Amino acid sequence: MRGFLSLVLALAIVLLVYKLYFAQLKSGTTAANPISTVDVVGVKNDLLGIAQAERIYQAEHGSYVGLEELASSGGVSLKRSGRNGYSYEVETSPDSFRVVAHCPRTTAPDCTSWVVDQTMEVRPGE
Repeated sequence: MRGFLSLVLALAIVLLVYKLYFAQLKSGTTAANPISTVDVVGVKNDLLGIAQAERIYQAEHGSYVGLEELASSGGVSLKRSGRNGYSYEVETSPDSFRVVAHCPRTTAPDCTSWVVDQTMEVRPGE
């Protein structure tokens, strides 16, 4: 009888851990959506590419420029101005730049916008 109760208790613990693990996956605290994870990695890579092109352009021309001028000068080769709903924007001043990837809040309300500047650190934006 004692062995049976131990078995039932062990089974209850295993089921509880199993349930909590899959509840965590559904809540999004882990990488529950691989497609959106790939999209975010692509967006971050695009931002770093644009930021690197800005740094190169500034070294060659002494100023920062917007995304259209950067693309027309050959500094960056974007086939599109965004990725899977994200849209890119470059904000410049005489001594700095900021590249923003705006997330598509209408189609993905829980998404995150991303930003990078001359520090080359990609971080969540507003």
